[in-house]
Amino acid sequence: MSKLTYQLGILITILLGAILNYYYCCDVEEIVVEEIVSEPMIEPTKNPFLVQDANGNLDVNVNDNFNFKASEMAILEPLSERVVGGVTQLSAYLAEHPDKSVSITGYYKSDEPNHTAYPNLGLARAGAVKNYFVSKGISSRVIDTHGKLYDAMVPDADNIYYGPVEFAVATTGDHGDLDALADEINKDPLVLNFGIDKFVINLTEEQRHKFAKISRYLDKVDGATCTIVGHTDTTGPEDHNMVLAQERADFAKAYLVAHHIPEAKVMTESKGSSEPIADNSTTEGRAANRRTIVTVNKP
Repeated sequence: MSKLTYQLGILITILLGAILNYYYCCDVEEIVVEEIVSEPMIEPTKNPFLVQDANGNLDVNVNDNFNFKASEMAILEPLSERVVGGVTQLSAYLAEHPDKSVSITGYYKSDEPNHTAYPNLGLARAGAVKNYFVSKGISSRVIDTHGKLYDAMVPDADNIYYGPVEFAVATTGDHGDLDALADEINKDPLVLNFGIDKFVINLTEEQRHKFAKISRYLDKVDGATCTIVGHTDTTGPEDHNMVLAQERADFAKAYLVAHHIPEAKVMTESKGSSEPIADNSTTEGRAANRRTIVTVNKP
């Protein structure tokens, strides 16, 4: 055996040993490729502006709508020109068919806090759309508003609900005994109480339902108005109390107007401390006397 052959044999032996040592003597780190599973994208709910009359020739179907931010009752602006055109078409149709009315149902979700004067946020949204319809020439007498829980709605990434409202046109129905509704409102009126020199309104559930009745009466009766009377306790001079009571009445008016009551239908006045309903010598009595009272006036 030649010297070269001998050296090659040694080299091959070393290489083979190194390979065997790598596979059998050393830890080999296993590379694991993790499969990335992404959450399925849920598309936001987008309801069209759809107003149809099954017993007539009205067919408005617009791929846009009135949109609202989550937990809010104000319509997002600007409105699509297509929606504006659809409302114009609806207005003309109702003018030509005085026996027809339109129903607006506003949707809301159970996890949306309700900071409005209405029993639920859906009814508040319907009220906002109603006011827009009125601004376009549709009489509030032919508009009915409703609220409906709809937890299946999905907002977009900016927390916007696209079209959380539904519309229906039908033959105008009986609005019930509106005189009796006015009597009911005035027999047990909406009373808003205030802290000492404070201007804050937080309605209870019962007060929200009273507000909804006031709104309905003013919508359905031509020439109807409401009056807000401000009262104070006997703390301070009477001239100051007259001013304070008027400021409370004006504050309550601004609150009603912000919640879709037409400003022209709201009157205010002050009684100062002249008409107490409780004992001004007690803390509880003074608290009861610091109030505004909202009643309706028949035309």
